[in-house]
Amino acid sequence: MSLNSPWRSDFPALSALEAEGQTYLDSAATSQKPQAVLDALLGYYASGAANVHRAQHLPGERATRAFEGTRTRAAQWLNAASPAEILFTRGTTEAINLLAYGLEHLFQAGDEIVISALEHHANLLPWQQLALRRQLKLVVLPLDDRGVIDLEQARRLIGTRTRLLAVSQLSNVLGRWQPLTELLPLARSQGAITVVDGAQGAVHGRHDVQAMGCDFYAFSSHKLYGPDGVGVLYGRSEALARLRHWQFGGEMVHTAAYQSADFHGAPLGFEAGTPAIASVIGLGAALDYLGNLDAAAIAGHEAALHVKLLAGLAARDGVRLLGDPGQALASFSVEGVHNADLAHLLTEQGIAVRAGHHCAMPLMHRLGLQGAIRVSLGLYNDGNDLERFFGALDKALEMLR
Repeated sequence: MSLNSPWRSDFPALSALEAEGQTYLDSAATSQKPQAVLDALLGYYASGAANVHRAQHLPGERATRAFEGTRTRAAQWLNAASPAEILFTRGTTEAINLLAYGLEHLFQAGDEIVISALEHHANLLPWQQLALRRQLKLVVLPLDDRGVIDLEQARRLIGTRTRLLAVSQLSNVLGRWQPLTELLPLARSQGAITVVDGAQGAVHGRHDVQAMGCDFYAFSSHKLYGPDGVGVLYGRSEALARLRHWQFGGEMVHTAAYQSADFHGAPLGFEAGTPAIASVIGLGAALDYLGNLDAAAIAGHEAALHVKLLAGLAARDGVRLLGDPGQALASFSVEGVHNADLAHLLTEQGIAVRAGHHCAMPLMHRLGLQGAIRVSLGLYNDGNDLERFFGALDKALEMLR
């Protein structure tokens, strides 16, 4: 089975990378961009760039319409109740930091924040630092052997002192969907705020935040085939009302005097300064592009690639797969081989994969590893990409053993 991608030609970078002898298998870090996104970026700049919301002239009006159009598209993409529930940030990391500062006033010493053992640093460090600032307890939910949050332990650890639960939807290291259907109600039953890191999950399938029942959901454009420098924070309207402002400046202020000021609520009150206008418009183009594709065909193609990836890794002696990945990526180590050495030899053969701790150092420590190799797939990858990877892997391992 050739596993050709019918969407590969939509991404000009793939041809450019191939011409350089490069095989790109690092989409979980950042994705390549379709021509539709490149056209949107050029269209904004070439037709006359302008700031949004504050100008009455035509270029400003045009930019504002396109910018707010993306807010509407993002709301539709997530099935938010209103575009006003969509905040633009610089990415998932800023979105979670916004929450850690904006919700800080709700915590008292001794309260508990619950995360999981698999979290990316972006969904660990903001809560860790909040806990240190406010004398809170950071509770870490353990994992089972597959890399899934242990629900039995979660039922024991999420309790009356829990004020917030923050968990990833899809692990960037272990590639496992997490049991949000069970976890979120556990937290809600204790009156806790729920935060979902959707940085990886948003890329694979459409997710209904109202059906999910979370208070906040964050993702980054650059992983979802859009430009970098912008992300989306969904907040349920009642949850957004509890946020305090954390950045101050132009755009977010309603009235200002020398000694006092009054601020807008969400969304504009949390978007201080000039936003990443072109990137937001490009994100809108990415959502339009993805919305016009056959979602079932994409899911089937990605699933078939993933099966081939896992089978190839399983066929090689000494390869240890991390967890039981179920979607889009696989992380692995090789007995007696340092991940940095292996990554170097793969790089020399034009294979672009990720090596190291993947911004999840505590998880790596729990697994007894200094780091791992991660192969991650996009909708544009095909069977030939994996064949080149396996060929390079075999050569590298032959040299290292």
